Amino acid sequence: MKPSIVVVGSFVKDLSFRCGRFPRAGETVIGAFAAGPGGKGSNQAVAAARAGARTRFVGAVGSDPFGAEAAQFLRSEGIDARLAAKRGMATGAAAILVDRASQNEIIVAIGASAAITPKDVPAALIRGARVVICQGEANARINLHAFRLARRFGATTILNPAPMGPGFDRRILALTDILIPNETEFAALTRRAPGRGLRAVHRLGRLLGVPTIIVTMGRGGCLVSTEAGWTAITGHRVRAVDTTGAGDAFVGGFAAGLVRFDGDLLKAARFGNAAAALSVTRPGTAPSMPQRREIDRFLRALPGAGPS
Repeated sequence: MKPSIVVVGSFVKDLSFRCGRFPRAGETVIGAFAAGPGGKGSNQAVAAARAGARTRFVGAVGSDPFGAEAAQFLRSEGIDARLAAKRGMATGAAAILVDRASQNEIIVAIGASAAITPKDVPAALIRGARVVICQGEANARINLHAFRLARRFGATTILNPAPMGPGFDRRILALTDILIPNETEFAALTRRAPGRGLRAVHRLGRLLGVPTIIVTMGRGGCLVSTEAGWTAITGHRVRAVDTTGAGDAFVGGFAAGLVRFDGDLLKAARFGNAAAALSVTRPGTAPSMPQRREIDRFLRALPGAGPS
């Protein structure tokens, strides 16, 4: 059975350190360590699969133990994992610091994910998908390739431009149906502060030429902006343990919701919002992604907000 969602992007091994506070320059602090699967592409694939969508992940790993772990983990999640092995390169890795306030600082070495080529993403892996997702953690060339294939086969394209770096290729915007940045990434994309109020954010976003823009705002929820207007979706107050991966939970949950609710943007955004809220209540990135039944239960507990 063909997947509904194809995610093209990065797998990264997360090396996480919890500490009372972030160290200053030249300082060493004592903390606790844990390792697990991560990477924006992989995280989003896990989020989509756990949220109930048939999901394929296309990426690259090195010929090392981290790469072998990636394949095993993704398949254990029911994901159709297509991982190109890049000889002489290391699987991506991330150093993640999380303080007592559950805020994080991250350094990512992309590794093999930067070497994904169009040969690693043949048309057969995209054909039949309803949604194709890319991020900024692999390489610009592969994102353009994947979205061109998606357009050829009539799939909806979702771009999460994170991490937003100076090498961002703006040509991808012309191939993007739904753009999902956070507030910092949105400011970088528009190259100016939006001014005060969500209406100003909506107006500025319209200048990007993307049909749908969803700006995620953490506890503030998200803004859904389309050519027809904008809608603010309220965030959820939960006890945060680790905010790492919340954006990926939103993207994967939103994509699964888009498939489940037959393209209803607002239902999908509420579903993604709930997935993100649940993800921050537990540690880790991919392991923190909630299951569909958890998201449904969470939404049913909100007055008048349950999924249909």
